[in-house]
Amino acid sequence: MTTPERTTPPPGSDSPTAVPSRAASPSLAGGGVGAGGGKQYPRWHQYTLKPFAGLWKDLRARAPYYMSDYTDAWNYRVVPATALTFCANILPALAFAFELLERTEEYGVVEVLLASFMGAAAFSIFGCQPLCIVGVTGPITVLNSIIYDIIHDSGDDVNYLEVVAWVYIFSAIMHWLIAITNLSNWLRHITKFSCETFGFYVAWVYLLYGCQILARQSDRPSTTDGQMLLSAFLAVTFLATFHAFLLTSRSAFLHPLVRRFVADYGLIVAVVACSGLPYWGRFDAVSAIKLPTGKAFRPWPDRDWVVPFWNCPGKWIGIAVPFAVILTVLFYFDHQVSSIISQGSQFPLRKPPGFHWDFALLGATTFLSGIFGFPAPNGLIPQAPIHTNSLVITGRPTRKTDEESPASSEEDEKAGGGWKEDRDVPVGVVEQRVSNLAQGALALVCCTGPLLTVVGLIPTGVLAGLFWSMGLDALYGNMLTEQFLFLIRDRRLTDPNHKFHKVRRSRVWLFLLLELLGFAATYAITNTRGAIGFPLIIILLVPLRTYVVPRTKWFTTEELSILDGPAASAFTMAGLTL
Repeated sequence: MTTPERTTPPPGSDSPTAVPSRAASPSLAGGGVGAGGGKQYPRWHQYTLKPFAGLWKDLRARAPYYMSDYTDAWNYRVVPATALTFCANILPALAFAFELLERTEEYGVVEVLLASFMGAAAFSIFGCQPLCIVGVTGPITVLNSIIYDIIHDSGDDVNYLEVVAWVYIFSAIMHWLIAITNLSNWLRHITKFSCETFGFYVAWVYLLYGCQILARQSDRPSTTDGQMLLSAFLAVTFLATFHAFLLTSRSAFLHPLVRRFVADYGLIVAVVACSGLPYWGRFDAVSAIKLPTGKAFRPWPDRDWVVPFWNCPGKWIGIAVPFAVILTVLFYFDHQVSSIISQGSQFPLRKPPGFHWDFALLGATTFLSGIFGFPAPNGLIPQAPIHTNSLVITGRPTRKTDEESPASSEEDEKAGGGWKEDRDVPVGVVEQRVSNLAQGALALVCCTGPLLTVVGLIPTGVLAGLFWSMGLDALYGNMLTEQFLFLIRDRRLTDPNHKFHKVRRSRVWLFLLLELLGFAATYAITNTRGAIGFPLIIILLVPLRTYVVPRTKWFTTEELSILDGPAASAFTMAGLTL
């Protein structure tokens, strides 16, 4: 039985505000079935273009909870969430800094750390969705590198940062126009098909970056065989250590408190232990390859903090406009999907979202990034859902009650069980702003001289292992992986109540093929001369699933509802409806 979701009453209210359950809101996950039984497809006239309506709605809905976002932080879960999110955010960002430094020679560790702090501070203090972690991502690293290659190949004597500044300025204006005209509402119809395919792509980008870190070291003439062997050893050791902690936290062994402690701090222990390994015993005889860090609070090239974008030639200011369109499309999908996934249906959230306001805020951080020469931050996958998951409070209900989240109830009903397993399930989330702000503040502290020196001691082999670990962890929980494993598993050993048994096996293969084609198209274009257009392929996944697939008659409505589903609960997606 599915129960309505509720939200925590704002101060001064006598009772919680009821929010319609998923069942009360038609979803396009199964092709969209209207009240009359016929299929309904999304149309543009369903969206209102009243200027500022979405921004005002977000502020009005979230403002009553602002003070409670700080008082609710008085909970132990905030401590491990801060530590885990800091490691999961900053360490990949350092590797992205290494990648950008190798490709562009313009961005360094300090710029990436300050970009992470700016994003965290902006969204934890002024944002409507403080659970979403914002920082430097793999896709923006790819895009910035592509822009550099285009400028370099042109042969023009033009400053790269000046061109990027104009790209960011134009993109910021586009962000604000989208927020003002409520165009984020189009993502109201996004489903797991698009989100999970994009997550699959990001996971493979992480795996690729881990390999590239080691490959670039081997290309350097100064790199010795001992250094390469040590880097590979550290990467594999970190991968093994990470998985040992991961399997322990998800097993049925040891006390639940021990398993939760391992889940909270296992990543931190793995980073510290593997980073210290090259300085122990005979390993110290080999000088491990480490990350170049630069000077405290100084950009990597010796330049002023404010980029002189006014000196950019008019030709390149014009060329910056199509680049800005591409960047806006990327952030429109990437950031909004990160926000949606961080508020997924598996999390029993009680405070309303605010997509329009946060996208306008993302425009502000993009604008400032261009002015100061930072790589633009945006929503992080998989760090955003990692942050929310670390704030989950679990319990062990033995029978379905009205207090359960609709997400878990729906899944159990589909599985055909009337009684739930005796295991921990999410019963609440510590929804607050402090953990996001704190992990951003730690990034700022790392820009100081002493801690920047400590950051410079982290071997690049550990960063490679971290990328492999986070990429594989993202693949383990991905919907594409779940479907593939079901298809190759021995049917006799498959749970007879598994939801995919209600779908024709050929249709599971077909749906998986569509997802893999979307992933392959996105991944393939990033390795061609047209790589600048990869965000367009990503955004096309939404109309493909929403408009095309339901019209093909390949799947029944029931099959689509089982294979796919809403990206988040109706409560969260209501933030994209005016």
